[in-house]
Amino acid sequence: MSIIYGERVRLRAVEPADVERFLEWVNDPDVTRNLALYLPMSSVEEQRWFERLADRDPHERPFSVEVREGEAWTLIGNCCVFGIDWVSRSGELGIMIGAKKEWDRGYGTEVMTLLLRHCFETLNLHRVALRAYAGNARAIRSYQKAGFQEEGRMRQARFQHGAYDDVILMSVLRPEWPAPSKES
Repeated sequence: MSIIYGERVRLRAVEPADVERFLEWVNDPDVTRNLALYLPMSSVEEQRWFERLADRDPHERPFSVEVREGEAWTLIGNCCVFGIDWVSRSGELGIMIGAKKEWDRGYGTEVMTLLLRHCFETLNLHRVALRAYAGNARAIRSYQKAGFQEEGRMRQARFQHGAYDDVILMSVLRPEWPAPSKES
């Protein structure tokens, strides 16, 4: 698969050099507060995760997220399409912007827009979904900007940090999604 370029970000294959940064991020409580991860991860576990990537369906391998800084690209997170159902033409998305200094800069929205374009124009999916925690207002706004709509709520379905939180189900259907201009 080719690198997927947006205006300010690009999505590329995960490389061995990325694993150390990923490990740093998945062990940062600020980063994992809104992720399904909640236990510490060892370098051995993260290395095994990377080694198993080659065994995954190529359509469900994660992407590294990079932003341009001058002439160079800097790693800020990762994202993926997973749980693809080829009969129903549906899949689910996940994202982690681990570089906290890059939060609140619109990169999550751009990544989700690129992933939707990939899902609809490359994978020919009809429905793309994700799950968001109700307490993560920043992510929910980002997903809405990318075109996701709330379709349901699982009440108090997540327990983390001593409290329950609702899980919001969001999706975009292919006919609802406006294709971005070919200039971007």
